[in-house]
Amino acid sequence: MIVDTPAQLENRAKNAALLRYVESVRQHGHRAASIDPLDLLERDPVGALDPKRYGLQDANAKFDINGIIWHDFRNLGNPSSEPVMWSLSDIVDHLRSVYVGRIAYEYMHSSSKAERLWFSHLLESRQSSSRYDPNDEQKRRIWGLLARSETWDQFLQLKFPNLKRYGLEGAESMLSAMESIFHSASQNGVSNVVLCMPHRGRLSLLTDLLGYSPAAMFHKIRGGSEVPGNLGATGDVISHLVACPTLEYPDGTTPVHVTMLQNPSHLEAVNPVAMGKARAKQYSLIKESGNDCMLGDKVMCVQLHGDAAFTGQGVLMEGLGLSNLPHYTSGGSVHLVVNNNIGYTTPAANARSTLYCSDIGKMINAPVLHVNGDHPEDVYRALKVAFEYRNFFRKDVIVDLITYRRWGHNELDEPAFTQPQMYHKIRTRQSVPQIYEQKLVSEGLLSEEKAAADRAAYKQHLEKELAKVDSYQPQADMLGGKWSGMIWPGDSNAIHNPKTGVDSKTLVEVGKTSVAAPVGFATHPRLQRHIKHRITSLESGQGIDWGTAEALAWGSLMLEGFDVRISGQDVGRGTFSHRHAMLVDQQTERVTVPLNTLKTEKKLELANSSLSEMAILGFEYGLSWDSPNRLVIWEAQFGDFFNGSQVIIDTFISSSEAKWLKQSGLVMLLPHGLDGAGPEHSSARVERFLQLTNDAYEFDPQLNINMHVVNPTTPAQYFHLLRRQMLRNYRKPLIVAAPKGLLRSPAAACTLADMDAGTEFQPVLADPVVAPGSVSRVLVVSGKIYYDLVRERKDRGLENVPIVRIEEIAPFPFAALENVLRGYVNEGTDIRWVQEEARNQGAWTHVEGRINEVLKVLNINSRVTYVGRRESPVPAVGVGSWHKAESAKLFNDAFA
Repeated sequence: MIVDTPAQLENRAKNAALLRYVESVRQHGHRAASIDPLDLLERDPVGALDPKRYGLQDANAKFDINGIIWHDFRNLGNPSSEPVMWSLSDIVDHLRSVYVGRIAYEYMHSSSKAERLWFSHLLESRQSSSRYDPNDEQKRRIWGLLARSETWDQFLQLKFPNLKRYGLEGAESMLSAMESIFHSASQNGVSNVVLCMPHRGRLSLLTDLLGYSPAAMFHKIRGGSEVPGNLGATGDVISHLVACPTLEYPDGTTPVHVTMLQNPSHLEAVNPVAMGKARAKQYSLIKESGNDCMLGDKVMCVQLHGDAAFTGQGVLMEGLGLSNLPHYTSGGSVHLVVNNNIGYTTPAANARSTLYCSDIGKMINAPVLHVNGDHPEDVYRALKVAFEYRNFFRKDVIVDLITYRRWGHNELDEPAFTQPQMYHKIRTRQSVPQIYEQKLVSEGLLSEEKAAADRAAYKQHLEKELAKVDSYQPQADMLGGKWSGMIWPGDSNAIHNPKTGVDSKTLVEVGKTSVAAPVGFATHPRLQRHIKHRITSLESGQGIDWGTAEALAWGSLMLEGFDVRISGQDVGRGTFSHRHAMLVDQQTERVTVPLNTLKTEKKLELANSSLSEMAILGFEYGLSWDSPNRLVIWEAQFGDFFNGSQVIIDTFISSSEAKWLKQSGLVMLLPHGLDGAGPEHSSARVERFLQLTNDAYEFDPQLNINMHVVNPTTPAQYFHLLRRQMLRNYRKPLIVAAPKGLLRSPAAACTLADMDAGTEFQPVLADPVVAPGSVSRVLVVSGKIYYDLVRERKDRGLENVPIVRIEEIAPFPFAALENVLRGYVNEGTDIRWVQEEARNQGAWTHVEGRINEVLKVLNINSRVTYVGRRESPVPAVGVGSWHKAESAKLFNDAFA
């Protein structure tokens, strides 16, 4: 804590005019700083920087600056009371050198006095001017990075002139920034950096700092695969490739393992994934390192952005909103915006409503450092300061690296069509590497001969790498590290259907623990009924409801060595007040999570989230990438809330395994069912998820499904599904059309015996009432409509109409359905698919052809027919009487 001395306070009062001037320079200096290489930023004269405005006229006048300018960083926390006399001209020169140079600082908007003072002390200190400067060897290393990047881009242009490489030309100082941040991490014991970035400059960073093989890159550019061909993968484009090297620095205290994440072309979507992975990695290291390891000590998230996307993509705001939340922070991210002042062909003036693209960061009071990309040493210095802030406060910081794009959006564009003045300036400029090379030559740190020789040597190296393309064979390393105990899902040794039952004694113990509050804990009186019902059902073995089965699955997995995390907007209590996995003391608001008192080191984490879908789902997905032994669940308040996160579903959850060989055991709980709620909150849009699967149209025992889509109708089935996620020797995303009305329904309740040792999930459930035999009609359904049909069947006295439930829709259970239908159908049997969703929605379009394939195997010539609502542009009507009429017609059609 920084405490002012009485002498400093007195000096501020005495020299109030000087204090106002200094504060004004801190606040407004960025507006006059030389941060734009092209000088395109609109700049008005900044009168606030003129000392005369504050009555300070005499440049030779002496002032005591103690407590006004923080000239000595060594005194931070131990301020001196001795006067420090500077002339006004010295004060002006010093402040302008700090705040009106090639790095501009914005931190005065922070609501934290400690953070504002920290920056002032750090920047204004006489020691800081040299503290972050690269030494001679580091300068030569920076030049090497820049020169090789330029040589690389020129080589690609020569050899592959039609390639969209999204080169770094004009923004090569990004490599200086990355070198600085990796070096700082190594010096400060940060052993892991989780890195995400868009296309621009990715190939240069990969093939140099991150050590990606140029031969592998050329192999990919020439049409080869980056993954072995025997895995059934699809691969991805070159601008989504990754490398995960371990970097070592001579003066570092630890090697730095950099994990670059695969990304889709949907800009910024990878950011929350990186945040989730960083948090998971940090917590695993905390467990290994003991109590002296704190959040952010060992792992840092580094996010690279483009300027247009930083302003334009809402997921960026969602991610910033997560950055300081208890269940989502990873100890602060460093954001590096590679700012070309243009997005595709849209200039900055049309792309944002703010002066800077980084202004969105002010929503969390993040400090911003703007730096001129033409000056790699200033870029290096800016990232050193950014790292120090992040490391000290464990909060996000933004570096706005202002550069330019020498070519268009890609190298095949003609940018002068739309930005003629900008590109006239760009095309008459020397490159950043050439400018910096001349600087080092003038300083005697580099000779022109050495520079030319190094460039030629690197070009020769690339020629040799290009010659290796024909013999290059890609390798797969997706099962290393924490995934070493897993296998590839398409492997013949994959265990698809493990026994997931648990002995009843353990289940009863877990279940009772799940509602046990500490002694003296003031539980809400209305929860006594919930607690009593759970204990009674466990003791009788009957009437197990959904919340109980879920608690049994979680607790038993914890006892078997798996952590559990569920996140969403109301997960502790449950949207429908059915879960109550956490209890709140009604007198003190102290929270207890009863399952965390089980005799195991594993924990249940209940992450009540912000009102975000895309960033939260991305975060949980990233967490699942780093945590194969943690059951990770995202629960939507209602099923259609996933709409806001469709990009994560399309580009990560459904496709990461095929594109990038990345497995995930993420579970999505999407409450689903038409219950009169209207167009929204009725449907989890099961049809969309089914369309995203690679499910086979015919029975294929070798199918490697990309994700599972289920609609379980009993708590026991849900119990087995959750446990199956962890007990398999591989991981798959699980999409659950979760219940609403069935959560407490006695009709849907199960028994302990349904979850006892030796039991497992059943993809198809036969009718428990109608015995196998020749019947005239069979109804095939999925989901809660089963119970509506059972009730209607009873009311109509039609006990000879079996209702068969498909619990797992994808992968389609060909064999299981065949076994069940074989006992019912013959040539004349009427097979009807019944669903509550509209015909163009729900599972109908997915199951129709597949059910017919099963009938073909059974030598039945008839085909399944549809019963349900007609085609509709919305999931459900918004008029209650119409909803009832539709339901009545559906029942009539099913049993007519």
